[in-house]
Amino acid sequence: MSLLGTTVALLVGPSVPLPAPVGVMEALDSIQVTTSDSGRSGFQLSLRVGRGRSDLLDYALQLGPLLQPFSRVVLIVSFGGLPEVLMDGIITNQQFSPSSEPGTSTLTLTGEDVSVMMDMEERSVEHPAQPEMAIAAKIIATYAQYGLIPMVIPPPSLDMPIPIERIPVQQATDLEYLNAMAERFAYVFYVMPGPAPLTNTAYWGPPIRAGIPQRALSANMGSQTNVNSIDFEHDGLAATTISGSVHDRRLNSSVPVQTFASLRIPLARPSLLAQRRVRRFRGTGLDTMQAFARAQAETDRSHDQVVKASGELDALRYEAILKPRALVGVRGVGDTYNGFYYVQQVSHSISKGSYTQRFSLEREGIGATTPVVVP
Repeated sequence: MSLLGTTVALLVGPSVPLPAPVGVMEALDSIQVTTSDSGRSGFQLSLRVGRGRSDLLDYALQLGPLLQPFSRVVLIVSFGGLPEVLMDGIITNQQFSPSSEPGTSTLTLTGEDVSVMMDMEERSVEHPAQPEMAIAAKIIATYAQYGLIPMVIPPPSLDMPIPIERIPVQQATDLEYLNAMAERFAYVFYVMPGPAPLTNTAYWGPPIRAGIPQRALSANMGSQTNVNSIDFEHDGLAATTISGSVHDRRLNSSVPVQTFASLRIPLARPSLLAQRRVRRFRGTGLDTMQAFARAQAETDRSHDQVVKASGELDALRYEAILKPRALVGVRGVGDTYNGFYYVQQVSHSISKGSYTQRFSLEREGIGATTPVVVP
């Protein structure tokens, strides 16, 4: 599929995906892809199908294993000749809508990224003397057939389980267990395609709020405008701190638990508001380190939601894929909401002659931390 200098390539197959046949590419009508910083990413392919004189048994695209559930799909988008992997996933659902009009029957393929294969089997497994980061790396390594490259970031507090006291036990699917461990530290787990086709990066760690920002989103800037629409929301009740105490089972004494602010890398100017919501810490059966880690995780998550932005950009003018789980600059909307944001979710809509991306951004407050946002 080609649209105004931007091309889309499709690889598909039951085991090793190969370039899609010409018949499949000609039938491809639209592509929908949604990527998020947490949870599985998804895709949907819509194809217009018809039957010829030789298709006596069934529609041609329905025959064979190519487009059946559990086939692997790789979508590659090229801007100006530079390819980027948009999705590497597995078909999980097929819907067919026949029509009496020739060539207008619709075959819809829905799927999720390759992490769906980590959610297929519940397991009962012990992980003795292994902290969360070691367990995460071990689980990811068992899915090498999907090209998973582990990227595991140590949590701020390392809680090494002593076998005579406790043994971590997994009674869930691998994906559920990875997400449960990540939630304890306000971490995230996701699988993102790349850096090369047929490879994927399995990330277990904090939301990435550092590094080189992506190409800026520009509004109200004449010929440099690449945003069709953008809206902002400032929630003064979102930020929360934690106060309370925990009975440390090792020390056999009560220890105060208190948080004061998010430990994320700041993307906005410090807030001058004195009012903050305070929640009581009510965790039980934890030692001091575990209690502080979970209290700080709740505080970090709440501060992420203070300022939200959503909108739509024209990908043909933006000339790049806006990626979640990374930073992006916003300019042209005034000092209060200009600056850098964390990209939480992006939804791609691709059809012949059109490519739009809907996005959701977030940060912990108002006010840009830099006077200039580079385009």
